[in-house]
Amino acid sequence: MDERQSHHQLVKAGSRGLKLALGIVLVVMVVEVIGGLLSNSLALLGDAGHMLVDALALGLSLFALTLARRPATKTKTFGYHRAEIMAALANGTILVLVSIYIFYEAYQRFLKPPEEISTPIMILVATIGLAANLAGILLLRRVSTKSLNLKAAFWHIIGDTISSIGVIIAGIIILFTGWYVADAVIAVFIGGIILLGSVRIVRESVDILLEAVPKQIEVSKVIENIKEVSGVEDVHDIHIWTITSNIHALSAHLSIEDQRVSQSVAIVEAVNKDLARRFNITHTTLQLECKSCPSGLVCELIQPPHQG
Repeated sequence: MDERQSHHQLVKAGSRGLKLALGIVLVVMVVEVIGGLLSNSLALLGDAGHMLVDALALGLSLFALTLARRPATKTKTFGYHRAEIMAALANGTILVLVSIYIFYEAYQRFLKPPEEISTPIMILVATIGLAANLAGILLLRRVSTKSLNLKAAFWHIIGDTISSIGVIIAGIIILFTGWYVADAVIAVFIGGIILLGSVRIVRESVDILLEAVPKQIEVSKVIENIKEVSGVEDVHDIHIWTITSNIHALSAHLSIEDQRVSQSVAIVEAVNKDLARRFNITHTTLQLECKSCPSGLVCELIQPPHQG
């Protein structure tokens, strides 16, 4: 299976999982809003607000996956793959803002703790949310490691799951101790977990948009492996970047031995095969150079006709 077919199957599986996860999030969000208002729980309302943002984020991820299916054009020669990265960046940024808002609301409750919280409703609704979020995790777990966009969506679901667990813990603490501040304490914990994951997603998205070298690839090792190919003397002007999740590209100048052009084709094929196998780099632009050629670029070395 080639790279395009693999990516298409990933998009199809991810789209199906996102649709189901989005439906679950919307239903649970409505339940948590009602439960939060009835119980007067900030942690529960915060979780509901988080799920609203998650619903928007999942919708954005789904739109980006759909857009990424569009073929390349004359003006967008790489297609719309970067739409997934832009969606991941937007989702990560939204998560950062959500965590900041949770911190603010928790601070307000530290200053003025609520007089009463209905813990039975709080715990019941959070338990329903937890079950739904676990279902969402199962839907996206398999595909989330293959795409930064799906990873961002998956992290939204992880954040919801942690939030639900936190709300349940807060409810139990309040039920047995009457310590209402626990609601705000758990909210801060939830915000911290969300912030941690969102910053990581934003950083990865920005690295891709800045065309940074993928973190799992070392340029020195790539150069070393290219030099091991028979006929390659040196490598320079090398650039490695990510087009979208798991699709990496490379451009470089290769100084090769003085030989026929037909022989240099074998060098290019060997380098490409090695890059794909060892580093998952499947898009390459290789400029061949030869020191003995007047221009520096590879010239066609043709033997003169045999005389006599």
